[in-house]
Amino acid sequence: MNYDIKRSLTVTERNQFGGISDLMAHLLFHRGIVDSISAEKFLKPDYERDIHDPFLLKDAGKAADRIIQAIKDRQKIAIYADYDADGIPGAAMFNDFFKRIGFDNFIIYIPHRHDEGFGLNEVAVGELAEQGVKLIITVDCGISDIQQVDIANGKGMNVIITDHHEPPAQLPAAFAIINHKQTDCAYPDKNLCGSGVAFKLIQAILAKDRLGLKEGHEKWFLDLLGIATLSDMVQLSGENRAFAHYGLSVLRKSPRKGIRRIFSKLKIDQRHLTEDDIGFMLTPRINAASRMGVPMDAFNLLTADNDKDAIFYADHLDGINAERKTAVAVLVKEVKKTLRERDSVNTARVIVLGNPAWRPSLLGLAANSCAQEFDRPVFLWGRDGENVIKGSCRSEGRTSVVELMRAVSTGVLTQFGGHRYSGGFTVHNDMVHFLDQRLNEAFSGLVLSVSMQQKSEFQNESCIDAELAMNDIDQVLYADIARLGPFGTGNPKPTFLFHNVSPLSVRKFGKGGDHIELVFGRGSGGRISAIAFFGATEDWAKKLNPNMPIDLVASLEKSMYRNRAELRLRVIEVGFV
Repeated sequence: MNYDIKRSLTVTERNQFGGISDLMAHLLFHRGIVDSISAEKFLKPDYERDIHDPFLLKDAGKAADRIIQAIKDRQKIAIYADYDADGIPGAAMFNDFFKRIGFDNFIIYIPHRHDEGFGLNEVAVGELAEQGVKLIITVDCGISDIQQVDIANGKGMNVIITDHHEPPAQLPAAFAIINHKQTDCAYPDKNLCGSGVAFKLIQAILAKDRLGLKEGHEKWFLDLLGIATLSDMVQLSGENRAFAHYGLSVLRKSPRKGIRRIFSKLKIDQRHLTEDDIGFMLTPRINAASRMGVPMDAFNLLTADNDKDAIFYADHLDGINAERKTAVAVLVKEVKKTLRERDSVNTARVIVLGNPAWRPSLLGLAANSCAQEFDRPVFLWGRDGENVIKGSCRSEGRTSVVELMRAVSTGVLTQFGGHRYSGGFTVHNDMVHFLDQRLNEAFSGLVLSVSMQQKSEFQNESCIDAELAMNDIDQVLYADIARLGPFGTGNPKPTFLFHNVSPLSVRKFGKGGDHIELVFGRGSGGRISAIAFFGATEDWAKKLNPNMPIDLVASLEKSMYRNRAELRLRVIEVGFV
């Protein structure tokens, strides 16, 4: 097989990196880091150096003043947070902040994903007014909620919006809007997650008035911010890289009882926590709460202050996550079966499919799976308990779904929002059957961004980073690669080609034999495993036998299974020689 491997550095390019290894210079260069000075900065995140002044955010000072006034006047504050693993940690952050300064006149409101949907809703705003709320602070939502903010204003409440979703042309008439993506906001980093914006607001508050907290106390919220940053798959560059790095550092020693309990339940050694543990283990359980109708349970896990609650919510979220996986698997199977039976699936530029029986809260996961398989933007819709048609969309990695929704919003969508690569929408009931046609027409007129059309060699994440031999793998190599982390969007794990290697053994493991382990020889009688989770259904797995020569594409990781540190490979692709 032919593989696309990133080119070797020229002598001049290599000499820019000084004394680091050739492989590290190669990996850094192809991440856009081209000399020793930028390499030093990338490999050694520094909180004081990398974190920006919060007052560079438009309205941050104004919002901080209003919150300080509310605290000192003991006005009732509502934290209105999105129901996902970005919004919920932000709500927990404000909860901790208020409690630590001794302010208790606040409530946390997280809407029901299925019944209330994304963002502020009119009924909730009315209920908050009846409870005496004078100030609403949103977390990870609100940027498109013009009517709801008008209602809040009419009821004598101020609204401070903290959000990171794409701002619409017309903004709500909120008291303050903190969103780094506003065209007139000079903030240098445009990639913060929702909790990242909330954290910056807390920074701004404490910069104006310490409120009894010691200098730097907000750093103890970095565990929550780390969860949100890694969960929301924002670009792990600039400030986000520092948030993820220090977030993991704080998480590894976090005293939060709920976090400690769920890591223990999942047999994760908290001291050696990785970004994969967050993304593949914790995030799905936080998100399962809202997908299965109990969003406050995830908040309660993150804020549990006693062992009884920590045990209950950890066990509960683990249980409903298992239910969620079953429900999603059934839905994905149905969606893909329906798509394969449609002739248009081969010609449509945008895949659009819906069923009134589909639960909107599960559609994002199904859309993501379909976008990956069919390599096209996918829009899926269902009907909620109020007979409203709602859906989720995911990009294939090149198309902005927000721009697609914006192009068809007039007359078709009643509400929409999201990021470039994911979003949600509500459709006029009488227009749902025109959604497919309108989105495909919009795609034809959509100009893909230059950055996606013309990927530079620094941005090409699909290429294999380098070719290695099994004997190259050792602790020194792993330690070098680990310095490039945390890994995620914009900073993927390095991938390596192992050419013409033969496994000594091949075995299935796990419940139902879903996973595959290949064992290879290396060095003087040494062994290394290559794991393919859920790989048993792959075509190569059905053909592969011991001692059969293959090309293996894999990443390198450290397993802490049963508290035993062991290097292993994570299978990405197998080709036959």
